[in-house]
Amino acid sequence: MAERGIDLGKRGFLKGLLPSDPAVIRPPWSVEETIASACTGCGACISACPQAIIRLDARQRPEIDFSSSECTFCGACAEVCSEPVFDRARPGFQHIALIGDMCFAARGVVCQSCGDACPEAAIRFRPRRGGPALPELAVDQCTGCGACIAACPAAAIGTRPTAAEAAHA
Repeated sequence: MAERGIDLGKRGFLKGLLPSDPAVIRPPWSVEETIASACTGCGACISACPQAIIRLDARQRPEIDFSSSECTFCGACAEVCSEPVFDRARPGFQHIALIGDMCFAARGVVCQSCGDACPEAAIRFRPRRGGPALPELAVDQCTGCGACIAACPAAAIGTRPTAAEAAHA
């Protein structure tokens, strides 16, 4: 019940908005609480993003869509925002990649698109007998940028909260 309760951020409370879906990915250096309390939904971050991965959700809050590109951590979204939504002292994202069962390599098809796309080399491939090498994520190197998500032809990669974020939730 508490998860579906009223958003007690000032704007959310006045608008009667429900909290957002926990699977929504917010822009780097932001957290749900500050977006709920400070974001006006002006869209300045959308037009500032050179990767065009920020859009407004149904509640007029910025969210990330990694389907076409990744976050380069350029900071343009944070620089253009006139509200205290972004805190550049925070880690960029509170999530890391999660490689799912629909991965082509796990299903016997040779594919290393995610590893080729990862700018941090956080995805490596473990050889195996009788099949293609399997991707493995080095969680300590993953920045959550989404490059692997955009590159995956099987749409098998998603995100999961970092250990620190999961402990906070």
